[in-house]
Amino acid sequence: MSSMQTHTVTPDGRPEAKQPAWRQDFPIDVAQDHYVARRDFTKFLGLTSLGFAVGQFWILLQSWLRGRQPPPPARAIARITELRDCQIFHYPGEDDPCILLRLVDGSFVAYDQKCTHLSCAVIPEPAHACLHCPCHKGTFDCRTGRPISGPPRRPLTRIKLDVRGDSIWATGVELRTV
Repeated sequence: MSSMQTHTVTPDGRPEAKQPAWRQDFPIDVAQDHYVARRDFTKFLGLTSLGFAVGQFWILLQSWLRGRQPPPPARAIARITELRDCQIFHYPGEDDPCILLRLVDGSFVAYDQKCTHLSCAVIPEPAHACLHCPCHKGTFDCRTGRPISGPPRRPLTRIKLDVRGDSIWATGVELRTV
């Protein structure tokens, strides 16, 4: 009726009396080793699907909560007269390194200093008008923050800026996906 064997077969085929002592504690049924019952498969499939559904709801909840947070307060980050090509600052918190750049045309842009690939620090290369990630040779355009080459696929997070008199202020964070 069933082609399954109901007795234990040792992996090397030797009789039970010639097996090592540890095999009695860890018997392996070679004939049924790869057998998976429909009930076990269905349970695995159901639990996996439940895990994916819970993960999607968690992402949705995080996105909803992020949208309800008030914007970070504006903070003065540099004086125009003291700024050369670039300056490192922290915004919105002290654990968030950012980089402020003065472009060739005299305008200013600021980005999160963490590469969108694996969060390595990006380094400005003014001669090439790009930001370079030395970890995996990723490159971002200075003007837009979009990836030019390498493994990064998402643009750098832009910091919103406002020039007030002689000071440059960080006024918010612009999350971008494309």
